[in-house]
Amino acid sequence: MTRLKITVIVGSAHQASLNRLLALALTRLASHDIEFDWVSIHDLPLFDQDRLDHGFPDAAERLKEQIRWAHGLLILTPEHNRSISAMLKNAIDWASRPFGASVWAGKPAAIAGASYGRIGTAAAQQHLRAVLGCLDVAVMGQPEAFIHLVPGLITPEGDVTNDDTRIFLQGYMDQFERWVRRFTDTTDITP
Repeated sequence: MTRLKITVIVGSAHQASLNRLLALALTRLASHDIEFDWVSIHDLPLFDQDRLDHGFPDAAERLKEQIRWAHGLLILTPEHNRSISAMLKNAIDWASRPFGASVWAGKPAAIAGASYGRIGTAAAQQHLRAVLGCLDVAVMGQPEAFIHLVPGLITPEGDVTNDDTRIFLQGYMDQFERWVRRFTDTTDITP
């Protein structure tokens, strides 16, 4: 069985981000047949079409390479004013440019998010689904993960302390692996 390479994108640069914590928990619950590659998006310049006239930024090229060579994507989004963060949208825009050279098309993905609010990041995830759909990303439909992250639910090491939540998140990652394998052939995509 092919070892999957999954690129993890967290839409926040905050070190104490709830979504970074959720991403850590999800990666710890995944099978040993998955290797995770964490993307840094905090150093991307603000997308501006005029910047493309002066060369593609190194940070944006690095992001594109990490997406290009992944079998699938795990995207964690915070919710800012009922939408995705500006930082995440900026990363999405850079990886879709220049026109005709997007690395998003055909990639299988799962999206999840955590907040202190009871609806998790439901509104942000709906916006993210719309954006990714436009870019031809195959987003896993079920299960959806709108996590109400109460203090102590996930330890700083990424351990989930509630049995029901751990079982749900384990099932989420099991389904994500099956989803990505539907789109993955048996060849290795490593450059």
